[in-house]
Amino acid sequence: MTIINGIRIKDRPVHNLPASSELSGYARNNRKAGNLAEIVFWLQVHRKSFHGLDFDRQKVIGNYIVDFYVKRLGLVVEIDGGSHNEKMDYDARRDDFLEGLGLKVFRTTDYDVLQHVDIVLEDLRKFIVENYEHEDVK
Repeated sequence: MTIINGIRIKDRPVHNLPASSELSGYARNNRKAGNLAEIVFWLQVHRKSFHGLDFDRQKVIGNYIVDFYVKRLGLVVEIDGGSHNEKMDYDARRDDFLEGLGLKVFRTTDYDVLQHVDIVLEDLRKFIVENYEHEDVK
C-alpha cells in the first residue's frame, strides 16, 4: 500500500488490459525519442521517486499509447501539447475508452510541465489522494 503525506492510498490495478501488438514498436520508438515535457516529467517520477509509485512510459492500452501509466493504481497520466487543442474530440473518445476500462486519467499540459513541474506534481499528488484514498481512512 502506498502512503502519501500520511494518507493511505488504495491500490486499484486493472488487470488484462487490451493492447494492440501493432503499436508496441511505435511505443518503443516514442520512449527512445520522447519529447521534452515527457522527459522532464519522467526525470521526476522514474525509479519510484514519486511516492514510491512505478511509472511506465508510452504504454499501449487498446489502440492507444498513453504517455505514462501507473499499473498499481490503474492511472494514466497524459501530457498534452499544443496539437491537442485540435484533437479535443479524439481525446474525449480516448478518455471514455480508458475510463470504460476502469482507469483514471490525469491530464496536464507540456507548458505546465516545462514551466511549473513542481505544481504539476502537487496537482498529481492531490488527484491521487482524491481518487485513491483508502476507504477505511475517510
